Amino acid sequence: MNNRLEQTHSGVSAGPDPRVHRSALPAGGPKMTSVRRQMPRLRSLTTCTSSLTPSPTKGHRLLTPGNVSSVINLQESSAAEVPELNVNDPDSWSGQTHSSSRQRVPRDSAMWTGWWLWPLVAVCTADQFRDNAVRLMQSTPVIDGHNDLPWQLLKRFNNQLQDPRANLTSLNGTHTNIPKLKAGFVGAQFWSAYTPCDTQNKDSVKRTLEQIDVIQRMCQLYPETFLCVTDSAGIQQAFQEGKVASLVGVEGGHSIDSSLGVLRALYHLGMRYLTLTHSCNTPWADNWLVDTGEDEAQSQGLSSFGQSVVKEMNRLGVIIDLAHVSVATMEAALQLSKAPVIFSHSSAYSVCQHRRNVPDHVLQLVKQTGSLVMVNFYNDYVSCKAEANLSQVADHLDYIKKVAGAGAVGFGGDYDGVSRLPSGLEDVSKYPDLVAELLRRQWTEEEVRGALAENLLRVFKAVEQASDHKQAPGEEPIPLGQLEASCRTNYGYSGAPSLHLQPGTLLASLVTLLLSLCLL
Repeated sequence: MNNRLEQTHSGVSAGPDPRVHRSALPAGGPKMTSVRRQMPRLRSLTTCTSSLTPSPTKGHRLLTPGNVSSVINLQESSAAEVPELNVNDPDSWSGQTHSSSRQRVPRDSAMWTGWWLWPLVAVCTADQFRDNAVRLMQSTPVIDGHNDLPWQLLKRFNNQLQDPRANLTSLNGTHTNIPKLKAGFVGAQFWSAYTPCDTQNKDSVKRTLEQIDVIQRMCQLYPETFLCVTDSAGIQQAFQEGKVASLVGVEGGHSIDSSLGVLRALYHLGMRYLTLTHSCNTPWADNWLVDTGEDEAQSQGLSSFGQSVVKEMNRLGVIIDLAHVSVATMEAALQLSKAPVIFSHSSAYSVCQHRRNVPDHVLQLVKQTGSLVMVNFYNDYVSCKAEANLSQVADHLDYIKKVAGAGAVGFGGDYDGVSRLPSGLEDVSKYPDLVAELLRRQWTEEEVRGALAENLLRVFKAVEQASDHKQAPGEEPIPLGQLEASCRTNYGYSGAPSLHLQPGTLLASLVTLLLSLCLL
């Protein structure tokens, strides 16, 4: 319930009882004048009451802010000033009274009003916030930072979109389908091109290409719903056309197989953010499990090649995503990047002390760099428990706004990528309820619009402005000794071994050469 209403309610219960028969009131005089002043407020209560009955032409009539205050003022009125309404006596609605039938209602019997009045006020006020949320989202739909529907399409249908069971207008058993996206006012979505860590040093590039392909085929198969775009202007175009702007986010640096050439190729295929790691180290960046002690640090944040990746992303105009990385990697990337970064699906560590979340000192760096934290809805990152609720997600949004500023807040639900979601946020259709909760917590419309879309658009535009395709691309490859060699060739490296082979590799080559000479 709204805090303001709770406080007012507690104040009423301690004050004089306002529920009194009008017959207990003196005829005429100043107090009767006060009664007549209260009549418009009493009539306003019928607005909220009628909201519980649908109108076939106008829908529900909702309690307005003025009516809320009227009901509150009614509860605060004294027993001598407020008459009880007699539905059988029309005069009671006009302020007229008959002095011959005065009697006071006992305090205990009058308490029944509170049992229906305050729930009624809560329902009507909630409807008002929900309606305001919808109004805002009709002009500023949500941009969500991370959705794993493409992974579900792979697991369930092997990316065969023409399978009748994969029809996105009627897809069951997922957090996401077209009707749910429309109900949730989702206007832009970064679809995750995700491949698991066990593909690293194997077929990660192939798998990533296939996931980018299925995202693009979603746009081709449902052109009335999805518009594949690659820049901030494309998002705004999709908003105007009433479509879901669809962008590619590649989740995990292992998808580039430690290659700047692959990074550039993925950019040309539409990738607009790259998560530097998933839940495994790459040869050039450390993941969040380093902070739990489950993995050992290999790069102490970013290696020299990892820094080259960040610089090349800046040059290309690819958003740097720091979800899943270690704190040292967060710090290194925030300090090195020439453009703002995002956490596409992470929450606040101080609210839930899970290592996938963002600690306060990093939130300060987010503020200093104009970066963005898009709050994750996974229960384990929201409440640090198996269960969570919508209000606890709003707590994360509140906290990040408090520490890093309203411009640092966004939504990254992680739908279809997690097994547990908060009550009230069960699928992508529920975004308006979360926005209503922010409005209930007195977020301004400007702050809400920022969290919905404008903060991400600002970051995206800054990344685009920082890019420089005229600058020479990075070419220095990662040292061969830093790569796992079991499933790869070494073309290119063998031409200049002194530049790329590690000392151990050079020694082994020298021993082999000497043995060959001895055998001659």
